[in-house]
Amino acid sequence: MSRRVPRSRVPLVLALGAALTAPLALTSPATATGRYGQYTVTALKFTVQAGGRTCTVDADLYRPAGVDAAHPAPAVLATNGFGGSKNDGSTDAIGKAFAERGYVSLVYSGLGFGRSGCLISLDDPAIDGEAASRLVDFLAGKRAADDGTNADFVTQDGPGDPRVGMIGGSYGGAIQLATAAVDHRVDALVPMITWNNLAYSLDPNNVLGSGSVPGVFKWQWTNGFYLIGEGQPLLEPSLDPSRINSLACLHFVTKACDTVRTLNSGSYPADKTADMLAYAHSVSPVSYLSRVEAPTLLVQGQADSLFNLNEATATYKALKAQGTPTKMIWQSWGHSGGLTDPASGELNLSQGNLDSSYVGKRILAWFDRYLHNQRTVDTGPAFAYYRDWITDPGRTYATADQVPAPGRKMYLSGDGKLVDNRKKVARGSRTYTNWLISTSHSESSLTGIIGLPDPAPYDTPGTYLGWTSEPLTRTVDVVGAPRATLKVVSPKTERTQDSGNAADKLVLFAKLYDVAPDGTKTLVHRLVAPVRVPDVTKSFTVTLPGIVHRYEKGHRLRFVIAASDDAYFGNRGIKPVTVVSAPHDTGVLELPVAGGS
Repeated sequence: MSRRVPRSRVPLVLALGAALTAPLALTSPATATGRYGQYTVTALKFTVQAGGRTCTVDADLYRPAGVDAAHPAPAVLATNGFGGSKNDGSTDAIGKAFAERGYVSLVYSGLGFGRSGCLISLDDPAIDGEAASRLVDFLAGKRAADDGTNADFVTQDGPGDPRVGMIGGSYGGAIQLATAAVDHRVDALVPMITWNNLAYSLDPNNVLGSGSVPGVFKWQWTNGFYLIGEGQPLLEPSLDPSRINSLACLHFVTKACDTVRTLNSGSYPADKTADMLAYAHSVSPVSYLSRVEAPTLLVQGQADSLFNLNEATATYKALKAQGTPTKMIWQSWGHSGGLTDPASGELNLSQGNLDSSYVGKRILAWFDRYLHNQRTVDTGPAFAYYRDWITDPGRTYATADQVPAPGRKMYLSGDGKLVDNRKKVARGSRTYTNWLISTSHSESSLTGIIGLPDPAPYDTPGTYLGWTSEPLTRTVDVVGAPRATLKVVSPKTERTQDSGNAADKLVLFAKLYDVAPDGTKTLVHRLVAPVRVPDVTKSFTVTLPGIVHRYEKGHRLRFVIAASDDAYFGNRGIKPVTVVSAPHDTGVLELPVAGGS
């Protein structure tokens, strides 16, 4: 049986940071001794130009003992997750862990966080990327910190070109791609649990080829982060005027606030939708990956409803296609929880288990190869994924040359069965109707932040349709993103969907359950695929979030489409939906199955 992954939010230390952590005051270098070596820590300030503003960047320089101009070392640059600072547990741990191992580490608070100035600009390469590039200048010896400190002890690939890698999670992950897009001096990246496209992250539409049709607002996650951002001047008092925008948009750049307001309005008029999508793309790797040349090790979390596995997969495929050296790992934990106990064999940066965890060893090998130029180092397989049904921590990861593609087909029968052959499809039609309130629950996205229990997922009868397979005769390991091709009938939607406001189009949610012999249902990592149907008169294909899950022998698969989900905005108005099935014309579910299981 699979080990049940706890509904824990421990990984949010990486994502949100310890926003209330008191900053460490260092007026002169402090010496520390870690498990692997001694180093000094010096607090520095940098005044940089970014996005037309003058910003102060608050940083800590970790310098290993014995590293000097005659004995230089490669550098590691890192910053915090959203809401954190250079002092939060995971960011600080990066500086310590790599300084102990002989790397010069420069860890800083991102713009708008901690005691760094300027507005939150969502890792915009033209703002956050440029600010990070100025820190690369420091590591190159081209500029000094505000107090005159110079870094003449970093390995150089050429004049003004330091040997530097970047690592970090979530907000501290996307900044790496943004920096590498504007500064090709960066030599290696390890972005963890981060986004490919903020339009998909915050307003996902899982219909293939949906184009300019917006998605379904992920209101819990988005508003939680927005409130954390707007509260920064209260959480970290500062008189720095560069941190304040206006009363209407306190701490973000204006376009970020405009985007959140559009999403919260529940309305998608064409002009506002175009602006929103254009801005979300502009601050997302999807728009600038073509400029990223640095070798990239992507690490994404299976337990992550904010930035799911599909985001890393999209980045991975784009980088591979253009020839950028790229590999990808799907670990157990993400923004929604998972296993971070070192006993599980999983990486926990705050506990410093780089040498004893699978992901940690892969990261060290990546930096050995691209920062120490150890060309014979094996950086591991192209793709690796965590299996929660394996109890031996040394065997939890499986590897493959590529992510499995959907291949095994199952069909939606008119009698509510999920069958393995078109000939078994019964003719029939079934209907559900949405209510004006949400009637399905997948998750409470901010459970870990507000400290409340999260009820089990549920769907209210009459507001969803489900198709269930026969008990499986053997185990089936699904690794990747399932896909469903559907056709629905919704006359009320037909009459409104061309109104000019995308809010009048049909919204539904696709998901895949594991049903145990006793009837217990598991929604894997509570993941759902929100859909805003471009045109209900045509069939459409939905890509579900990627999963790694073993369906045990005797269990059944259950595919569901629901009218609502309380973690997202839903339909505008009542829109009954009918699904018709016939052997020659019915919905198809395709599963990416690993290892021939």
